[in-house]
Amino acid sequence: MQPVRAITGRAVPLDRSDVDTDQIIPASWLKRVERTGFGQGLFGQWRDDRGFVLNKPEHAGATVLVAGPNFGTGSSREHAVWALMDYGFRAVVSPRFGDIFRNNSTKSGLVPVQVSPDVATALMEAVQADPTLEVTIDVERLRLEAPAAGIEASFPLDPFTQHRLLEGLDDIGLTLQYADDISSYEPGRPSWLPSLAGH
Repeated sequence: MQPVRAITGRAVPLDRSDVDTDQIIPASWLKRVERTGFGQGLFGQWRDDRGFVLNKPEHAGATVLVAGPNFGTGSSREHAVWALMDYGFRAVVSPRFGDIFRNNSTKSGLVPVQVSPDVATALMEAVQADPTLEVTIDVERLRLEAPAAGIEASFPLDPFTQHRLLEGLDDIGLTLQYADDISSYEPGRPSWLPSLAGH
């Protein structure tokens, strides 16, 4: 996982509420064994509609998704986060997230930016009016900013999650911080304990 300190880029306005993980990445994509390639299936059913926002050329290359409330509800599939990141999104802004989706996001480096409904609506309208609007998500300062639209707001992240994002630590990275301790413990570990060595 790469460190995430600040994200600056254009945004896509997904003006829909209660978007669940099956809508983010349809179940037919869950057969893949890699974590890559899921961007092609992102919002797969909706992208059949030529008028769907992701199909509009003015939003190509955007790195921030501005969504309605209750984004990422439903199943616990991590594939929803992988699809968003594989497509190129680095942050999602919403008034409310599904708990499991939010947790999966922070473990993969996708920043869930939870703001008040008023801020979310203002940002949605601003991006709809100007697709070139630049949005900044500052993980160090826990601030969302869109200066050209006069939007600035804070967003919550607990200190541990903020640390993980800033340092680029997924679960494996967190464990590897203790590699020396693990290496020094293993030679003296009682032989009757389970082992990964297969002895």
